[in-house]
Amino acid sequence: MKLNILRFVSVALLATSVVACEDFLDKQPPSYVVPEDYYQTESQVQAIANKLYTDVLPSHGGNYGTFAYDVHTDNQATFSADGRYATDQWKVGQTNGNWSWSNIRNINYSLNTILGYYNQGGISGSERNIRQYIGEIYFFRAYAYFDMLQKWGDLPILKEAMPDDETILVEANKRSPRNEVARFILADLDSALIYMSDNFDDRRNRLSPDVALLLKSRVGLFEGSWLHYFKGTAFVPNGEGWPGKDKEYNANYEYPSGNIDNEITYFFTVAAKSAETVADKYKGQLTQNTGMVPQSETDPDNPYFSMFGNIDMSGYPDVLLWREYSKGLSIVNNIEVSVQHGNYGTGLTRSMVEGFVMKDGKPVYASHDDFSYDDKTLASVRENADPRLHIFLKEPNQKNLFKNMDAEEEMGMEYEPYPVILSTNEEKGYSTGYAIRKGGTFDKKLCGNGTGYTGSIVFRATEAFLNYMEAEYQLTKNIASGKILEYWKTVRTAAGFNGTAIDPQVTIASTNMEKEKLDWGAYSAGSLLTDPVLYNMRRERRSELMAEGLRWMDLIRWRALEQMMVEPYHVEGIHLWNTPMEQWYDAGQLVADGSSSANVSNASLSEYLRPYQKNMGSGNLYKDGYIWHMAHYLQPLPIKQFLLTASDHTSVHLSPLYQNPYWPTTPAMPAEIKG
Repeated sequence: MKLNILRFVSVALLATSVVACEDFLDKQPPSYVVPEDYYQTESQVQAIANKLYTDVLPSHGGNYGTFAYDVHTDNQATFSADGRYATDQWKVGQTNGNWSWSNIRNINYSLNTILGYYNQGGISGSERNIRQYIGEIYFFRAYAYFDMLQKWGDLPILKEAMPDDETILVEANKRSPRNEVARFILADLDSALIYMSDNFDDRRNRLSPDVALLLKSRVGLFEGSWLHYFKGTAFVPNGEGWPGKDKEYNANYEYPSGNIDNEITYFFTVAAKSAETVADKYKGQLTQNTGMVPQSETDPDNPYFSMFGNIDMSGYPDVLLWREYSKGLSIVNNIEVSVQHGNYGTGLTRSMVEGFVMKDGKPVYASHDDFSYDDKTLASVRENADPRLHIFLKEPNQKNLFKNMDAEEEMGMEYEPYPVILSTNEEKGYSTGYAIRKGGTFDKKLCGNGTGYTGSIVFRATEAFLNYMEAEYQLTKNIASGKILEYWKTVRTAAGFNGTAIDPQVTIASTNMEKEKLDWGAYSAGSLLTDPVLYNMRRERRSELMAEGLRWMDLIRWRALEQMMVEPYHVEGIHLWNTPMEQWYDAGQLVADGSSSANVSNASLSEYLRPYQKNMGSGNLYKDGYIWHMAHYLQPLPIKQFLLTASDHTSVHLSPLYQNPYWPTTPAMPAEIKG
């Protein structure tokens, strides 16, 4: 049993012992056979940093790439629902692939070895370059830890590769309170800032101090929000029922700032200050939306539209970091192919579409001077919409101006079809009827399956403006505080608004919270927000960052899901029934009888297409809507980890680990029902 625990703890639990590291930097040998001169040249240090770009950062893996990361939220839906929104579907496992420490182990071993040589002057090459790569490695540890923090909360803080010693490895499993983990992440980002250089890479394919500051603001905003909204619950240190209290090593925990309120202030302050530094640098450089999608070869380019689907994003100041793809190097993706059709089955929801304001800055339900909201066709949805929705929402018969057509092809125009809602073929089908063109530039040379090389944006400066607005408002509850209004207007101007619509107070004055219930971000702790300023900051963030992979992070930090414990939520798409859109499909094509053969939901349920209410049989777990359980804010620790770290390898309670709130320590069991 001892050999098994040593092997398993080293590789799967902590993954910090280099003795059994089969995946250590893919092909690098374990420490006892690493050449003595390894890590001692600039190129070797760079190679370590280079690999972490692939191992740690998000990428266009999958067909719609990063643009599909918001799926299974109120923003985007696919043909299949997610088990987190049902009862008894998400269960504690013997293992959990997300409890993986391989990236952190690799970083710790490399970082400490490199620092050992560097501090002794033992690495040859450019001092500036070596320091840059060390700073990048610090950043990657912070990024990897932040990913783990969002999934697990309290975590072991590991700063070095551990020896292959059971006693030491088990001791290292002690979970630090989540705010301490967040502080550790911020400290790593501070180290990254010390080492990295400004303007190191003009193409912005490498990390920079600006990116480190932006991530610092994101981490501060996340943890400050989490502590604020979960205050007093089992999800924060010393809250009622916090499982860490049952472990001797956390029983007498005290916040480093004195109490949770001071801790909240600390994190929001970090977020605001870090974001302000970035925002001030880029406030005159955000990419401008012209509000137009080119419809002819003579139409001018819309840089905001092109930014998300370009193969070279180095010319957009708003893009602080992007990943480059190359057909020649076979580093490719399917983004352009996905945008050609229905985003590979990833559709916008009605909630997302109606969450945008109109071109006059007012919500869809408000009184508008010379128009009203009309969702009976996709053309009418786009007509007077927020300039961002106007360019990114697809419309039937809209011209798609293709570039790089072959000489034998007669024309560079193709026309957007009616939504293919009757097919669940992921390549061609439209899950909600709402499809977006974010990420596409309609370039024929990128359209081959597995041959596209659209770039992938990792960080945008615009996020800094949004982070600052929210953090500063949480600190002051005053919209006139600091640079909130200045930054908000900057974001809106870049988004393509003009006139009075640039002023967010126009939106705030027209907001009726009772009419915002489709938006999960309108809630915290199960209650509808009463502050329209805070809500509209959330709305602005949602609209600007649509399909950029940050929605789930925002929803959990806002504690924005518990309303579904009281009232189930129905995901909806286009306004199908009793509108001209119903006539887009031939008689008899629409089957809405609730059977296993149904291809659309019945009009008696809603006039809007409901992708999870087509088949109303007993086997459909979502026919009555999405529901929520408190435990689902965090993932359950796998049972095997408890047994491997228990002193007798049998009794869960003897492990230094503790389970996350409301999850049992029995395998194959669902979360406890709370609330």
